[in-house]
Amino acid sequence: MGFQVVNGAMLQCTFGAAPGTLMVLPTSMTMAVNQPAATIMDNKPMVNILPFGVCMSIANPTVAAATAAALGVLTPMPCIPNTAAPWVVGAPTVMVANMPGLNDSSMLMCNWAGVIKVVMPGQFTTMIP
Repeated sequence: MGFQVVNGAMLQCTFGAAPGTLMVLPTSMTMAVNQPAATIMDNKPMVNILPFGVCMSIANPTVAAATAAALGVLTPMPCIPNTAAPWVVGAPTVMVANMPGLNDSSMLMCNWAGVIKVVMPGQFTTMIP
């Protein structure tokens, strides 16, 4: 069993230079330890997923362009998350506003080849499978 992820959870991208924060809007009206509970659909860039400092993925077009301009020297650029798919796998047996809840072992794929993972779930009281 893992911990339920809530608003304010700390995230890390494999190509990001700094940790980011998960922002969960209180639209589901479901709280866990006085914070809105996250679902697998809390994956919207710049709404739920905040930037991770600078991006070092050559799959990111801005990084690729800056690297090409620097004659092949990897040049990190500001991170703009690009997450189109929901979190995987989540907790399919725990429903939050008719969506599977998010646990701390879930991952989110960025279209720029990064994998976003939960570093700190935002609370350490409520556990879900």
